[in-house]
Amino acid sequence: MSVTGRDGAVSGSAVSPDRRAVADLPAAAAPRRAQRRGLRSKRGHGRRARHAPGAGDRLMRPLDGVRVLDFTWVVAGPVATRILADLGADVIKVERRGAADFGDRRGGLSGTLMRGKRSVVVDLNRPRGLDLARRLAAVSDVVIDNFSARVMSNLGLDYEELRRLRPDVICVRMTGFGLTGPYRDHVSYGPTLQALAGYTLLMAEPGEPPAGFGYSYSDLAGGNLGALAVLAALWHRRRTGRGQLVDLAQLEAVASLVGPTLLARALDGGASTPTGNASQEEPGAPHGVYPCAGDDRWLAITVFSDEDWARFAHAIGDPEWTTRFVTRAARLEHAAELDRLVAAWSRTQVAEEAMARLQGAGVAAGVVANAEDLCARDPQLAARGHFVDVATPEGRTVRIDGPPFLLSETPARVGGPGPLLGEHTDRILSELLGSGEEELRALREEGVIG
Repeated sequence: MSVTGRDGAVSGSAVSPDRRAVADLPAAAAPRRAQRRGLRSKRGHGRRARHAPGAGDRLMRPLDGVRVLDFTWVVAGPVATRILADLGADVIKVERRGAADFGDRRGGLSGTLMRGKRSVVVDLNRPRGLDLARRLAAVSDVVIDNFSARVMSNLGLDYEELRRLRPDVICVRMTGFGLTGPYRDHVSYGPTLQALAGYTLLMAEPGEPPAGFGYSYSDLAGGNLGALAVLAALWHRRRTGRGQLVDLAQLEAVASLVGPTLLARALDGGASTPTGNASQEEPGAPHGVYPCAGDDRWLAITVFSDEDWARFAHAIGDPEWTTRFVTRAARLEHAAELDRLVAAWSRTQVAEEAMARLQGAGVAAGVVANAEDLCARDPQLAARGHFVDVATPEGRTVRIDGPPFLLSETPARVGGPGPLLGEHTDRILSELLGSGEEELRALREEGVIG
């Protein structure tokens, strides 16, 4: 296999996707011991990470002491900073009056994306507002945005300027296409990136037009990789004392999800064609989603080996027709007929009961869950404490999903509900910049803050 890097060097005979984030380091300096700011090592004594605020607050989190100045918007950037907030970072969300929200800022999508963060309203179009942003950047460990490439440069908040304000700053640019290349100034949203990365084309039944997604998975891919890049940069700074620029192209984040599929097509010379619910790796049948009893209830079933099939057949009562499909070759050759027979059986079954029966026999099967299934009926998520109830200052309780992992020594946790717009403006400016009541009043009267 040949790998083509960004420098154009080639060896072998096939092209492989390259790295996702580019780190631009300052000029080399003699390594020095960095301040122990964040990513500290200290033993804790709890095992669960998903508690609401107040429960287990005595336990240190991995990013305690790290401050993040957050200029992100929509979904991808806020996903990254949500993870950092769950890990203990003080995330300060810089916002403007009239900013678009996805509904309730305490709960729902906005609340989930904004949980545990603080909100400061600053008008970056006013010189005094921009000065406040620069001063906040000077006391922040990480500055992150997901605008198009030109925006932060136009504001005078690009990496070179931020590094003058704070030499060891970590600057994260989560642009749609990266800071270089012919698309660098293009605007993008999730569906655009998924289409350009080849993902949308694959999401269809064979012979049908691309269906795409009902959700922008590219936002989650970019957000998760953005948080990962911040952790790597913080670790590097702890070892060397040096900050860096993280150039994360969200197009590449999505392409990395499709990379193996595209690479396989490049190797065998085939076109990138949709496969529907058929397996893209190991051939298998039945392999799909089958209707169940009730309104819009479905069950996903995966059978690969002949042993899998024997277990499946026994679990459904060994009907006579199952003897015709005892070999994988027979199942693949007659996959369409097999799907019809499996669907005829599944239509008589309650999805949850069929899942339990098949799983009990060692067959991979799962209910196609809807929102109510996930939030109210899923016993696994409930047992793991995935959803947490968070109290708001107004006396409400909102339910949101917690961190999707458990750390036994340094637990992540939801730090609080999403903030109201500008809820912490005065406190942040007084706490970090020393602004007094008179200055805050004047800034508010001028429309600089809100």
